[in-house]
Formats: sequence, C-alpha cells, structure tokens
Amino acid sequence: MSESSSKGSSVPAKITETAKEEAKEFQKQTAAALRSGAYFYPFKGIAYLFSHRSLWKPLLSRLAPTMGLGLTITTFMFLFTYLPQLAVLVFTSGPVAAVTTILLVLSESSTLTMVLSKALLIEDALIDTFDGTLVARGETALVEKERQVKGGSAGDSIARLGKLVSKPFQKFTPSAVIRYFMYLPLNFIPVVGTVIFVLLQGKKFGPNAHSRYFQLKNMSKLQKEKHVEERRGAYTGFGVSGVVLEMVPIAGILFAFTNTCAAALWAADMEQAAGSSPELRDQAKKAA
Repeated sequence: MSESSSKGSSVPAKITETAKEEAKEFQKQTAAALRSGAYFYPFKGIAYLFSHRSLWKPLLSRLAPTMGLGLTITTFMFLFTYLPQLAVLVFTSGPVAAVTTILLVLSESSTLTMVLSKALLIEDALIDTFDGTLVARGETALVEKERQVKGGSAGDSIARLGKLVSKPFQKFTPSAVIRYFMYLPLNFIPVVGTVIFVLLQGKKFGPNAHSRYFQLKNMSKLQKEKHVEERRGAYTGFGVSGVVLEMVPIAGILFAFTNTCAAALWAADMEQAAGSSPELRDQAKKAA
C-alpha cells in the first residue's frame, strides 16, 4: 500500500475518532448539567422576581424604551429579512416554511433586541437586579465590595443600593452580533440545527450571566476560567434554559431580568455552600 493511500485511509478514521470523542464529551457535559440542577435556576428566577415586588423597580424603569427598541427591530426584520429567509426555508421546511420563517424572524428580532438593549439601555438596571437579589438573600457583604449599600432602615433591597464602584458588563461590541449571525444558518436545519444553535449560545450565556459575581469575588481571568471549567456542565445547563427563555418574542426582555435574578440566586447558593461545613461543601461541589 502506498504512503498516499495510507494517509487517505487514515483521514476517515481520524474524523470518526474525533466525532466519538466529541460525542463522549457532549454526553459527559449533559450528564453534569442534569446532575447540577442549574438548568432550573432560570425558572426559580421567574418565581423569585415575581414574588419580590421591590425587584421590579429596575425592570419597570427601562420597560418602555426597551419595548420601543424591540418593536423597531422586529418591524425592520420583517420588512427586510422575511422574504429572503422564506426563500431558503422553502427548500428545508416545505409547506410550513411560512410559519417557520415567522418564528425564525421573531427569534432573531428578540435576540438582537436583547443584545442591543443590554448594551445600550438596561445595563445598570440588570446590575441593580443582580445586586438587589443578593442583598435580599443576605449577601450584603459581597455586594459591598463593589458598591455602597445602605442600612436596613433605608428600605427594600433595591432602595438600599448605593453608588457603583465599577461596572462589570462590557459596552456594546459587534462581537456578540457577529457570533450570533455566524451561528444563525444552523436554524435552517430543522430541529437539529436549532438545538445546536441553542447549545452553542447557552455555552457562552452561562458564564456571562455570572460576570457580576466574578467581579464581586475579585476573580482573576485564570480563576474565572478555572471556576467555569469545574462547572462547565452546570453553566451550559443554566445558559441553555436562559437562552430559550430570552428567545421568546416580546417577553424576552422580561426574561433578561428574571435570568439575572436567577444568576444572583445561584451565586448566593454558591456563597452559602462555600461558607458551610466541609461535608456540605463537598456535596455542593459534587452537585456543581
């Protein structure tokens, strides 16, 4: 057998081996995500936000301009992207292409609204929601590392929040939008493509949801990477649930706040687990 034919025959074998390794890693992370229960936090965030009226204040203060932005983006997307995408989906979705395209454009509009509103309109409101949730959970000392917190006589958890020392969220950069449009063609693959799209988005979404927590903990880049890697499955599980909620048309902006509340609840649980007995810490580590 010639050297060239030997190399040629080894290529499919390497592809198969790589595919098997990726499949094993996916199964491992999926199992870790399910064991952690982190995927349920976004739903806990919904219940917690609705049951704590004081945490509504940041959301209500930004609701009108954000809804206006969402309406503008949705109108633009239907006017300029519906027909081109319909032409493509006719070949993959057949007779239901019209409905599929509407859902796709709504999802795209919701995602773009989230990206732009988080960067331009609701950054401070999300920080207040995160910090206010931590204060409500008794983690005042953690929040005080990066902002002033007034005494309990000042009022509810949001009213107690004082001046910020620094902000954790990055200002608008095109990278988030570019990444989104890079993954967007996956949605043209029925079912499977959408699942992969959500997984890829969720993998990034999870750690980003804790950017404020990492700042409050004063973690270095290396510490953050280690923290996330040790909980990769849990963060992906959280991220997938959060992404799915924020993809819901119109209601996505509301879920941005409930997801922030959820991230703070998870951070509070981490803090409480870390400050507990060695036995409980071991249990928390295994769960994460």
